Order: sequence, then structure tokens, then C-alpha cells
Amino acid sequence: MNRTNGQENGYKQRRESLHIPQKEFAALAGLSAEHLSRVENGRVPVTKEVRRRIERAFDIIAPDALFLLIDYVRIRFKTMDVRYVVERILMIKMQYMAQEARGAYTYTSRFYHGDITVYTSPDESKGVLLELKGKGCRQMEAFLYGQGRDWYSFFRRCLDEDCVFKRIDLALNDRVRLLDIPCLMRKCDAGECITVFRKFRMYRSGLFISGHEEENAAGMGHTLYAGAFDSDLYFCIYEKDYEQLARSGTPLEDTEVKNRFEIRLKNERAYFAVYDLVSYEDAERTAFGIINRYMRIVDRDNRRAREDWPLNSMWAVFIGGRRDRLKLTAKPEPYTLQKTLNWLSHQVAPSWKMLLELDRKGGTNVMEEMIAGTELSEKHRKIIEQQLREIREVVIM
Repeated sequence: MNRTNGQENGYKQRRESLHIPQKEFAALAGLSAEHLSRVENGRVPVTKEVRRRIERAFDIIAPDALFLLIDYVRIRFKTMDVRYVVERILMIKMQYMAQEARGAYTYTSRFYHGDITVYTSPDESKGVLLELKGKGCRQMEAFLYGQGRDWYSFFRRCLDEDCVFKRIDLALNDRVRLLDIPCLMRKCDAGECITVFRKFRMYRSGLFISGHEEENAAGMGHTLYAGAFDSDLYFCIYEKDYEQLARSGTPLEDTEVKNRFEIRLKNERAYFAVYDLVSYEDAERTAFGIINRYMRIVDRDNRRAREDWPLNSMWAVFIGGRRDRLKLTAKPEPYTLQKTLNWLSHQVAPSWKMLLELDRKGGTNVMEEMIAGTELSEKHRKIIEQQLREIREVVIM
């Protein structure tokens, strides 16, 4: 058995520098306070398992263990003037938006720059619809940064337009597995979740999710839905590292985000969440105000009434005990053609290489002539233009 000495690892000094009582830290590590005391003072050797538990407890209380992102936005503007929405609200030059006669949500066409999409319709009652999925949010953050703005100022601008917030997702990203999702699922099953939600759905893998549009379902690991899909508010809690493994082959231990807790808000719920965000600029208040209103995880204590059962220690850390206050984070990413390149690499490149080899050995020029004879559409020319421009050239300052 692998053993070390607790004093050699400086456990006591590390804990005290964080001002955490020994009893509280022991609970986080899953140890008794007495055993932790003996470990810290070098009175017992430290096994590999105890060391793992103690290091995990330090990970849990790390200042950057959790961060919050805006991860989905859908807003309807009460205007038919798409140029006004693009240039005056998004502050993107219209000339760099590609156009396509293909829509969604009953809209008939779209303007887009990467994953930033604006839908239009000849029906005046529909107005103009903005949609930003995950990558679209990251690309919008790059533009906001280039404009000297942030999400707060952008949402204020939207509110000034008397827009309709159709959906907003707040994503709490967990770097150290603050929440053990299989354990969370067991607690919900055992009645140790105090909630106003009437429906829970649990999946061992996203592959089993059916009857609900989930963009990355195939890659999601253990997944818990709290609330009904068709309601204006529900939570989606899942193992995001499995999504990264499925999507890009990234080993579980190398992924930045282990778990994700998504607060999905629609219609009036979305509006009030945005209003709270811009009023207080306090992401902790907004996100955990919603979570605490709708759900808490407790430990069973049959000596008390269920509503008085003590808060679970894992959940207590997640909702704010012993960690820094959460801030709204930006992870700006420029628009790239990586998705297209990935598709080419996996689906096209092998056949392409085969045909080039046939040309070489057969003395033909089929592939060269095919490329020479291919006409680029206006859409492709616009994408080339988008890729060759710096952000400062695309945005309106």
C-alpha cells in the first residue's frame, strides 16, 4: 500500500491558509475530523486513497472550480428591419453577413456570420429573430470584446428595444466535479431532493435521450433533467467530459470542464433572468437565486420533518459554501472553419487522396479539372471574406 506522511504534504498549512475549519474540510474529504487531525499531524501514514480524498477536497474549494457562461440566446425583435438589428444592436457590418434562403422556427431566410444567426420572415408579426447556440455565444463574445462591450451592455441594449426573450441558457461549468452526478441521481431517486419540480428524467448516457431536441445528446454521459422539457424553466445536469470524449476524442482527464449544470429559461423566465443580470451584474445572485428557489439536495434524517433535513455537504459547496463568488465569464472564440475541416478530414480526404493517386498513376488530371471547373457560390465567397477579415474590420465600434 502506497503511504506518505501528512506533515510532509503540508495539509494542515494548506487548509489553514484557506481558513477552513478542520471539521468542515474533513466532511469535504469524506474523513472523520479525528482521522484528518492525525493525518495532518503525521501521527498516521497517508494511504493513496486518503491522499486522493484530501487532494479532491482542495480541488473542490479552488477559486476557479466553477465558472458561468451564457450558452444559448434566442431573442425576437419587433421590427422587419434586419439591417437595424445587425448593425445597431449586434453592431456587425451588414456587408460581412452571409445570406441564405433557409430558415427555422417558421422563419424563411437567414443572415449569418459563423454561428451568429439572424432569421427573417415576410410575416410582420414574426419580426427578426436572433439565435446564438454555444459556439455562436463564444463568437458573439469575441465581437463584444472588439466593440468594448460585454453581455451586460448587450442585454441592456436589447431591453431598450422592447424585445422578446424567447430563451436564455446559463451554463455553470464545473472543472473539478463539485457535483457527483450519479450520486445526485441516486439522491433524487431516494427522495433527498427538495424541489418544486414535478418531473425528473435520468439517463446513464445521452444516447438514451429521446423525444427531446438535444444537440449533443450522443456524447453526454450521466444526465439529469429536473423539470419538464415543455416548461419555461428546467435544469439539465450532465457529464460534459464524456461529450468532449465523444466529439473530439479528448481523454476524460484532459478536459477542462467535467460537469455542466445548465439553467434553461424561456419566455418570461428568460426575461426576468436577463433583467436581474443587468440590474445587479451579479451572476452568482442570478444563477443561484434560481437554483435555490427550485431545488436543493439534502441528507435523509428520519428524526426530522423532510423539509428540515440537513443540506448535503456536496450541494452546500456547489451553491456557495467555501468558494469564491461566481462571475459571468467570457470565452471568446473567433469563427473558424474547423467543423468543415473536420468533415473533410474524416469524410472526404480518404477518397480525395485515392482519386489523386489514380490521377498520378494513370496520367490523368480528373481532380485538377474538377477543381478548375467548380464555381464558388455567393455564399462561399462571403465565407472567404469573413475568414480574411479581422474582428475590428467586421464590427461597428
